[in-house]
Amino acid sequence: MATKIKHSEVNIGISKENRQFVSDNLNRLLANEYFLYTKTRKFHWNVEGVHFRSLHTLFEDQYKELAEVIDDIAERIRKLGHYALGSFKQFSAVADLLEHDGEEVGDAKTMLLELCDDHETIIRIIRSELIPIADKYKDEGTSDFLTGVMEQHETMAWMLRATAK
Repeated sequence: MATKIKHSEVNIGISKENRQFVSDNLNRLLANEYFLYTKTRKFHWNVEGVHFRSLHTLFEDQYKELAEVIDDIAERIRKLGHYALGSFKQFSAVADLLEHDGEEVGDAKTMLLELCDDHETIIRIIRSELIPIADKYKDEGTSDFLTGVMEQHETMAWMLRATAK
């Protein structure tokens, strides 16, 4: 017999408390993604040098991909019945990555390696913390989703690392 619920309730077989915990951790990922997105845009705008055109394009490709990842994470949080963070103040409170302060951005290689390091930080967080949390609460949808996000970051990090050589 089907359980009668209010139309607005989320009833996907995961308790509200567990969905909240998973969503809180997805919001942490969202904050990290947004900081990386912002840094990538900054480097796109400010890169200089003999490889300007190719790096300008690489950074643009990556910030566009990150924008989609950000949207997908926020929508995953909503699917779990919770709200996505949406301000730099909120992001700053939970993010592991740091903003790139100041006007100086360094040379192209510094930019590439800094972005690569941030992607790898996100990969480690997803692999060692977020997927195990989703698995613990039997949230296969989030676990599968996070695997895909991690793979996107692995590809972006590889592109940055290979370009920095």
